[in-house]
Amino acid sequence: MQTFKLQLSAIALSALALAGCNQEKTTAQPAEADKTTQDNTKQPKTIAISAIVEHPSLDDIRRGIVSGLADLGYKDGQNLTVNFQSAQGNMATASQIAKQFASENPDAIVAISTPTAQSLAAATQTIPLVYTAVSDPVAAKLIDNNNVATQANITGLSSQLPLEPQIELFTKVKPDAKRIGYVYSPGEANSVVLKDQLIKILPKYGMSLVDIPANRSADVAGATRALDGRADLIYTSLDNNVASAMEAMVQVANELDLPIIASDEFSVRRGATAALGVNDFDFGVTTAKLVAGILDGKNPADIKPEVMNTLTLYISPKHAADQGVTLTDEVKKDAIDVDATPRSH
Repeated sequence: MQTFKLQLSAIALSALALAGCNQEKTTAQPAEADKTTQDNTKQPKTIAISAIVEHPSLDDIRRGIVSGLADLGYKDGQNLTVNFQSAQGNMATASQIAKQFASENPDAIVAISTPTAQSLAAATQTIPLVYTAVSDPVAAKLIDNNNVATQANITGLSSQLPLEPQIELFTKVKPDAKRIGYVYSPGEANSVVLKDQLIKILPKYGMSLVDIPANRSADVAGATRALDGRADLIYTSLDNNVASAMEAMVQVANELDLPIIASDEFSVRRGATAALGVNDFDFGVTTAKLVAGILDGKNPADIKPEVMNTLTLYISPKHAADQGVTLTDEVKKDAIDVDATPRSH
């Protein structure tokens, strides 16, 4: 059986290792003293953060970024000014925010999600831009196939989740599943790429994809209902339209007895049966290391784009029952049960 816990990437470990020093020591070693002095003398900086929409997963990434920067010596309200704006799911608004940020010329811009990163990349080729929560930066034209940024001002952290463990999870949650329902946003490049990947890979497992577009968050409930009698379970992964309307999807899925498999902790807390994905807060903390490097004076072109693929399985036996399935002990043993575990941040 393939484990649902992968090793932490080197960048994640290094992000955690950069926590601040204990300043109360009076006999610090020279290296520790230098680090303490450095943290106390960080020059004031300004960063701008934008997200395509606000929902718990992206919100936790943002909190992780701010927390991670504080650990690295840049504390919001002290020597760091953070300007956050959400596009509220509107691409025209995302473009307006990108132009505004470009005119304000902050020390760094952080783009949370694929559409936001694309808008900001189009708005500036000079201000350092760090993307995060982007599942396929190649398809988004942020980096090329050689992991080189398409603009000198870009670097970032992506979450390219391997599909095989996801499909294995389908079979464990609902062993007789053959038709995989997929509600997606045609306007999100990452969702379209994933659809194409699923169409290719599912037949190898004796499965097929039933894909239903939802152009707006308001369309998610209707798209989910269109799966009635056509799908055996629903899979959703890092689609911001769907995440914004998760409760609406859950309500319909519960009526139809269709278990939802997602890719983030908060989707499970909001009603999905299970999710296999990265921890959003940790994702933000890891992103903060890249941002801090820029604030410290590094050129974005010298910061290699990274991938964080530490996977955690989240489950809700309660939501599984609501959606017509019972989770086995095999699924439960490697999972975090959100019914019994409060969120950590």
